[in-house]
Amino acid sequence: MAQSGFAVAAFRDGGLWQCEPLPVAVLDDLGALLSALRGQPAEGGPFVVAIVDDEFFLVARSHGGRIDLLLSDLTAAVEFPLAAQVLDRLGEDPPEEDELDEVWPIGELDLFADFELPEDEMERILDDLDAYPDEMLSTVMERIGLEDQFRGAMSSGRASR
Repeated sequence: MAQSGFAVAAFRDGGLWQCEPLPVAVLDDLGALLSALRGQPAEGGPFVVAIVDDEFFLVARSHGGRIDLLLSDLTAAVEFPLAAQVLDRLGEDPPEEDELDEVWPIGELDLFADFELPEDEMERILDDLDAYPDEMLSTVMERIGLEDQFRGAMSSGRASR
């Protein structure tokens, strides 16, 4: 299945946040995405973001030796390998047939609490069923103060195959 999307790494360099596009290969493989995360400077809790086919987004954030994951919609695991790998890593079962009409975020909703984006606010952003995943993610990036850096990396890193 041809997928489109983009992936971005966010990290602190000299005390300033930077965002850079990642290779399209990370859209299929959680291991590759996490390797890209581990390759970033550890200062400040770096993170990577992937958006696949305008269907869902994933954020993986490093906090020392721990990696937190947030998947915007667990029902994506039925169709997309990256989302299925996230569920597997989180130890969650895929949704049942009768649950596929709902959108459920899963993972660490408070992974940006240190940016003053608490869990309940993240939940409100992800509960906006009229917003596409890239719009939700743009709201998150705006809220944590990285909108300009993220938008620049997203524009230069949008890929399809």
